[in-house]
Amino acid sequence: MIDFDAVDVLTFDCYGTLIDWERGIVSALAPVFAAHRVLLEPDRALPVFAELEAALEAGPYMEYRAVLAGVLQGMGERLAFVPTPEQLDAFSNSVGAWPPFPDSADALRRLKTRYKLAVISNVDDDLFAHTARRLGTPFDWVVTAQQVRSYKPALANFERAIEQIGVAPSGILHVAQSLYHDIAPAKSLGLATVWVNRRQGKRGFGATPPAKAEPDLEVPDLKTLAERAGT
Repeated sequence: MIDFDAVDVLTFDCYGTLIDWERGIVSALAPVFAAHRVLLEPDRALPVFAELEAALEAGPYMEYRAVLAGVLQGMGERLAFVPTPEQLDAFSNSVGAWPPFPDSADALRRLKTRYKLAVISNVDDDLFAHTARRLGTPFDWVVTAQQVRSYKPALANFERAIEQIGVAPSGILHVAQSLYHDIAPAKSLGLATVWVNRRQGKRGFGATPPAKAEPDLEVPDLKTLAERAGT
């Protein structure tokens, strides 16, 4: 159980939690697959994305645009097509067009009335700036992979956020969809966690690698979290 009265700050993963990144990824891949006559259903494409993205993010740091380009190149190698420079550029810059979940903006507005809000995201600063405009609610802190030069599940990203926020871990609640990127590492640092199970009712792990972790609370969406938090 979570004592919401003891929480001062909510930290959020962004893509997958606030932003429907699976829908965005599939939409960005669709014209590339169509141009190269690749027939691959989303349920099969997303786990390939997850595997390739995680492998690139675990290596030497590169900006997220380069990660996305590498993912598309890797898909091409597996599926026997060569993406054009224009396709690589479009996919790398598609993040700003990935849509928010329908409940995200309102839930953030409600939660902002009671808590300070932060984002810990595997993204570049300028790409997140496009996303922030879609979400509407100003965050008190934004910690990106570009700032830390590493990607979650690396602990450094969470440690940087805790340092910047300046609140003891006991006063921070981390909210995320990915067990792999977020829930497991946040728990290891003593943060309470909420798993936003956006894939409830779907098979597999989608665009995130498989992982096991025990969140303190599971909710199907942010609207439910806002209600549970009393906002």
